[in-house]
Amino acid sequence: MTTLPDGRPVPDPTAGEPAMLMGWLDFHRETLAVKCTGLDDAQTRVAAVPSSSLTLLGLVQHLAEVERNWFQRVLAGQDVPPVHEDGAGGFALAPERTYAQALALWRREVAVSRKLCEGRSLDGVGRLSEREAAVTGSAEVSLRWILVHLIEEYARHNGHADLLREAIDGVTGP
Repeated sequence: MTTLPDGRPVPDPTAGEPAMLMGWLDFHRETLAVKCTGLDDAQTRVAAVPSSSLTLLGLVQHLAEVERNWFQRVLAGQDVPPVHEDGAGGFALAPERTYAQALALWRREVAVSRKLCEGRSLDGVGRLSEREAAVTGSAEVSLRWILVHLIEEYARHNGHADLLREAIDGVTGP
């Protein structure tokens, strides 16, 4: 597998659909980590855009929640509690939680997600909550749908991370 100088895995351009989707999701997962590289705990807590309370730490925590929801709850049908009991989708910052702790929790959730995808068909389905089904129009979603949705979710939040990082210390880049 080819990697960029910053360590992100480049998806195989000739891979089959399952490997391609997982490759792009892994690329976007690692992009989030790269956006936070070199920052201290205080910097990851900075709401650097005046009109928003969004932080890099909040994004990492939120995406841990996203991983748990879509792979453990929806795909695997597990009854698991939230990663962070903040009631805010992971965005709230607990004073005692460090960036290193949040990153480790996020990486743990990613590892569980990968494990739950192993050997599953892209056509395999998971069940949405009633609230989520109202948005999609169906109580079932395929693993393919989940992977595409997660790629979109990470890509969108990585755009937020780009702006936050640049406002914090001027660092820009992929």
